Amino acid sequence: MTIFFIIALFFVNAVKLYRLEDSWAFNGNYFQIPPQAWLYGPTNACSKNLLPMLQQRRWWYVAFMLSLLFIQACRQDNKKNIPDVSDIEVELEVTRFEQLLFAIDTNQMAAGLQDLEAKYPVFSQIFFERILGSKDPELAPEGHENFVKGFLTFAPVRHLYDTCMVVYGNFGPIEKQFKQAFQYYKYYFPDRPVPDITTFISEYSHAAFIFGDNSLAVGLDFFLGENYPYQQYNPGNTNFSEYLIRTYNADHLVARSLQTLADDMVGPPAGARLLDVMINNGKKMYLLDMLLPNAPDTVKMEVTPKQWQWLEDNELEMWAFFLDENLLYNSAWEEIRKYVEYSPHSPGMPEEAPGRTANWIGWQIVKAYFERHPEATIQEVIALNDAQKLLDESKYKPRRR
Repeated sequence: MTIFFIIALFFVNAVKLYRLEDSWAFNGNYFQIPPQAWLYGPTNACSKNLLPMLQQRRWWYVAFMLSLLFIQACRQDNKKNIPDVSDIEVELEVTRFEQLLFAIDTNQMAAGLQDLEAKYPVFSQIFFERILGSKDPELAPEGHENFVKGFLTFAPVRHLYDTCMVVYGNFGPIEKQFKQAFQYYKYYFPDRPVPDITTFISEYSHAAFIFGDNSLAVGLDFFLGENYPYQQYNPGNTNFSEYLIRTYNADHLVARSLQTLADDMVGPPAGARLLDVMINNGKKMYLLDMLLPNAPDTVKMEVTPKQWQWLEDNELEMWAFFLDENLLYNSAWEEIRKYVEYSPHSPGMPEEAPGRTANWIGWQIVKAYFERHPEATIQEVIALNDAQKLLDESKYKPRRR
C-alpha cells in the first residue's frame, strides 16, 4: 500500500506544480500571482527569475519522489515471501476435552468416565494416567472414579474451569488462527496430515504437547492472561515468573502451541555445543515463522517490543560476544543454558538483553542460509544436522546498525 500511496502523491503534486508554473501571467516585467501560490512561496509580486526557480523546484521534487520510490521498492524486496494459501482446504478437528470432562454427572461417574474414555481413548489414557494420575494407586488410593470426582468438585479447580470458559468459551477466534497456520502447514508439508487439537486443563502442569500420530494438546489454563493470579495459586513455581507470565495469554496461545509442533518436527540438536543448539532452535523459529508469517515477531520470540528492538540493534555485538567469550563451541550446559532456554536475561550482556539471545542469532543464520540457497527446502534444512556446515554455507554476516 505504501508504494501506491507514494505514486499517487507524486502525480497529484506534480500536476499541482505544472499548473502553478503555467498559472503565472506576465504583467510587464512582473507576474500576476494566483491565489493558491502561498502554498509554494511568497505572496507578493516577483520578478521573472521566479519561473526558472519554480522549474528547478519541480525537478528537485521529481528526483525526491523517485528516491522514495526506490527506497520503498528495496524494502518491498526485503519482505518475506508469503504464499497465497486461501485456496487450501483444511478440516480442523477440535475436541474440547475439558468441557466433556466437566459435563460428567458426578452421581454417575463410572458411566460418564467409561463413555469419555471410549470416545477418546488415546488422550484419555494420557490425561488420567500421566497428567491427573487418577489411575496411580499411590496418588489415588481411593480409586480412579473417586479421584476424578474429587478433582471435578474441588472448588479451586472448578473456579479454574469456569475462568477458562469465560476466556475460551468461544474458541472460534483461536480456531481461525490455527486453521490459517495449518493452511501454511499443508502448503509446505503437503504429505503430512494436519494435526487435530484437543484442549484441556491440568491445574497448571502442562501448556502444550504432541500426542498420538499427529495430535496437538493445548492446556488452556496456561493462557488466561498476564493478570491472572498464577503466583497466588501456585507460589514458588518457576514457571510463573513474571517474565514468563507476560506471555500467558490468548495472543501467544497459537504460537506457543505450534512451537511444540516445531520442536517435534525438527527434533533435538545433533550435538551439545552452543552452535548446535542455537542453529537447531533457529530452525524451529524459522519453521514457526513459516506457519505464522503474519504474527508479530515479538509473539513468536516471546519478547517485548523493546527487547525485540534491542536484538535487532545489537546483532553484531551479540555475535561478537559469543565469539569473544568462546561460547560458540562450548558444550557446558550450565554455561550456555540461558542463551538458548527461557531466562529473564542473557548473562554477560546488558540488562536490556532478553534470554535466548543465541536462539535469535540461530534464526538469523538459518535465514541467511535460505537467502544464500533459495533452492533449498525446509525439509532439507531440517535434515542438515551439521551445524558448522550450515553456518559456513550460510555465509552469515551479522548486521551492523
